[in-house]
Amino acid sequence: MRVLVVSNMAPDAAHPERGGFVRDQVAALRRIDGLDVQLDEFPPGDYRAAARGLRSRHRGVRYDVVHAHFGLTAVPALAVRARRRGVTLHGRDLRHRTTRPVTLAVLPTQRLIGLASPDLETMLPRPFRGRMRSLPVGLALERFGRTPRAEARRALGLDPDERFLLFPYGADRRVKRVDRARELAAAAGLPLRTLGGEPPERMRAWLNAATAVVIPSEHEGFGLAAVEALACDVPVLATPTGAHAETVGAVAGCLCAPWDLTAWRAALEPHLHADDPRVPGRPVAERHGTDVYAARLWDAWRALLPAG
Repeated sequence: MRVLVVSNMAPDAAHPERGGFVRDQVAALRRIDGLDVQLDEFPPGDYRAAARGLRSRHRGVRYDVVHAHFGLTAVPALAVRARRRGVTLHGRDLRHRTTRPVTLAVLPTQRLIGLASPDLETMLPRPFRGRMRSLPVGLALERFGRTPRAEARRALGLDPDERFLLFPYGADRRVKRVDRARELAAAAGLPLRTLGGEPPERMRAWLNAATAVVIPSEHEGFGLAAVEALACDVPVLATPTGAHAETVGAVAGCLCAPWDLTAWRAALEPHLHADDPRVPGRPVAERHGTDVYAARLWDAWRALLPAG
């Protein structure tokens, strides 16, 4: 089977982390026998130019499947010839007032509609739910694991004894609610460190350096940052959005609950007094690896194509 995956998340110098989860998924798909997978990435914005570029780069080729990530990406992906088309929706494409109409307009052209998390189903109009599959991307487990905290802090140029809470997003991402994270850090008497534009290869060190990871988001797509932390056995406190209930909520010592400062401060308390606060998160993270979900996507693609 010949497949083209299309992403509107090409990285650049300011955002080297952008689109990493799509590249990780493609790497896992390429480990599957019988699949020939290409990836075409373009920067966010200017979708007419993206369509022209796609048409030019893939002229004369007809893929078995063209699969886009995000609803907006599915529009320029129509410029590439395909037997069948699919899209994975990640949340903003269904929630945002400007992207939702475009996403809904392109869905009739998509035979497969993947959802990154279960809570997106209610946002999908009923006529499209028969084409719906749960298709998270998953975590590249080989890049994450437990590292001694002092070692991780030294690798980042931090004091080996520094305790802090980690908000694993840029502070400008309003839906992630850095204001809540700052309120919790102040109540706990710890500094809060935020990440934005951080190279992916440093994420393991940041997670292991933190006393705990806090994700008080209003919305998540899947919630991959939480799984990254769990893969390192780092405590996570998160709101019940995306897949947090089945990831964070399945690990003792973590909290998956609506935002409430008193409750979150109480859940954080045991970790504040531990020399090396850890939770048994790795086994849960391993259930959400890229290979697991790549196999699921491969099955979905095969179901699209007529026998023979």
